[in-house]
Amino acid sequence: MGLLLITPLAAQPPIGTPDEFDIEYPDDEEPSAEQVALGKTLFFDTRLSGKQNMSCASCHNPDLGFGDGLEKGVGSDGTILGRNTPHLYNLAWNALFFWDGRAASLEEQALGPIESDVEMNLQLPELIKRLKAVPFYQKHFAEAYPDQKPAISETTIGHAIASFERTLISDNAPFDRFMKGETEAMSEEARRGMALFLGKARCINCHNGPNFTDNGFHNIGVASGDVGRAAVQKGVTTQGAFKTPGLRNVLLTGPYMHDGSIGSLGAVVQHYIDAPKKGGKLSPQMEKIELSDLEILDLVAFMGALTDPVPVTPAKVP
Repeated sequence: MGLLLITPLAAQPPIGTPDEFDIEYPDDEEPSAEQVALGKTLFFDTRLSGKQNMSCASCHNPDLGFGDGLEKGVGSDGTILGRNTPHLYNLAWNALFFWDGRAASLEEQALGPIESDVEMNLQLPELIKRLKAVPFYQKHFAEAYPDQKPAISETTIGHAIASFERTLISDNAPFDRFMKGETEAMSEEARRGMALFLGKARCINCHNGPNFTDNGFHNIGVASGDVGRAAVQKGVTTQGAFKTPGLRNVLLTGPYMHDGSIGSLGAVVQHYIDAPKKGGKLSPQMEKIELSDLEILDLVAFMGALTDPVPVTPAKVP
């Protein structure tokens, strides 16, 4: 299952399938089945929010592509958040997390929304107290983390949730089967779209690798007033720059962009045609392109060929 390189621009990054790349676990230690199962239970437990009315799955709903289908997320108090809810597919290979990259690990990301006063709004000491009062959690944390004293802590909670999230791997889309030699797995339209993606449309500039993201931050001309990456890392190039989202299951995860301002993939492609013409301090990867209506449809067909939902049955919460 070789990597597909762009020609003649072979210096650009390849695209491929996730199973060609190892997952780098914290301390190089793959989590146990018990830790993953515990993390899944926590993911669906509303005890993780201050009012006990919201779980991780409230915003990252498996039935909605691990998003919420909304323009912007909603906190446990009904607060409309400033950004769109990102999906959770294939985060095992990510390096930085959140739209602005403020979390350097999946464990840190897992705990962030719990403590955020506009999201789940629960301080971790109170969460630990709640979990310790539940016999199920007393038992299963002790079994999953026998060497951790105490077994229920910020570290083990974050590790468990992140361990579950790393299992949300999408790697059997029509594209993946096509790359492995199943030539009819993708439609003719999708195959044309892939050629555009790799060439004329320049999507590969940022959406590359097995998960179609360079894990970088770019200003793509979405004028929301949000400073993006600049709040974390000051600089001219970080102003209005946001993390490149992976495109796995992108058909399921609209609306799009960091502010949820674009409702369809066709409109997303049109944005990439229009934005460079308007000028401004855009990322240099935002090259000028021209595409016909048919080519836009072909690109959308290719992105549709990245669809491989990860079926997850909600955990039974104690």
